[in-house]
Amino acid sequence: MLKTDDLDPDGVKIVVNWENMIVNASVFIPCINVEKAKNQIYKITKTKNWEITIRATIENNKFGLRIWRMT
Repeated sequence: MLKTDDLDPDGVKIVVNWENMIVNASVFIPCINVEKAKNQIYKITKTKNWEITIRATIENNKFGLRIWRMT
């Protein structure tokens, strides 16, 4: 069961510890469906009033999104 701050862009639950994410920190979310992941991330971060930057990238041979908290 998903909590309001969990992601599931490809049908697999991804838990991000949003509360420990400080300004200028980043996290990599491995996923294929980056558009769905972006929508979920924007929805979560909007409730926190955060500005973020998101980039699609490949890290350790895995495709996904890198998210930076800007405020």
